[in-house]
Amino acid sequence: MAMLKTTVKDQLLDAALIHVAFDGWTEATFTAAVQDAGLEIGVARSACPRGALDLAITYHLHGDADMLVRYAQEDLSALRYSEKIATLVRFRLEAATDKEAVRRGTTLFALPHHAADGAKLIWGTADAIWIALGDTSRDSNWYSKRATLSAVYSATVLFWLGDQSEDHADTWAFLDRRIADVMRIEKVKAQVNASPLLKPLLAGPKWALGLLKAPPEHPRDDLPGYLSGASKTR
Repeated sequence: MAMLKTTVKDQLLDAALIHVAFDGWTEATFTAAVQDAGLEIGVARSACPRGALDLAITYHLHGDADMLVRYAQEDLSALRYSEKIATLVRFRLEAATDKEAVRRGTTLFALPHHAADGAKLIWGTADAIWIALGDTSRDSNWYSKRATLSAVYSATVLFWLGDQSEDHADTWAFLDRRIADVMRIEKVKAQVNASPLLKPLLAGPKWALGLLKAPPEHPRDDLPGYLSGASKTR
């Protein structure tokens, strides 16, 4: 059943993209996609209960997947760590071949009632990048790395949407500057932590941050309120 839903959702997404440029990720686009794909509305709603919103989410997730496929195919071993981060962000943007679909998605997820979905998607992109780079942090650094990269990615997307330079050269320069800014902040943090004068002042905040732990990679499903494994696969 899951495979059927995935197939139907992909069919709808392919059919929807031509309409997104004119109507955005709207109910009109979803209805047109259902008709163009030759699907029954009940089947389409089963795959996408929230209509075009689910298609916009799927479009973003496909971009994340394409980024990771390209990363697996490229040899980035000669790059510095910061350059690898910038390269993955670039791969993610280049995976979005339909800039208007991204522009319309940015508008959609800026709406208050869809903002949580948009934030979750951006966080997921940042998380995918850190995991690809081998991040093993499980403490407060897990959150700070993803929050910082989410901010860098969001700012770069907005710049990219308005970039008219050849091969988006201005966007890549903007991205490099943002990554450099982050690296400078990390350098200052390291200097503060090494300072005999300032280090004691951070003992309290560091203790509080030390209580933060990354969410479990495999959440338990044997607690009250969780569906059993068998139920989730039906």
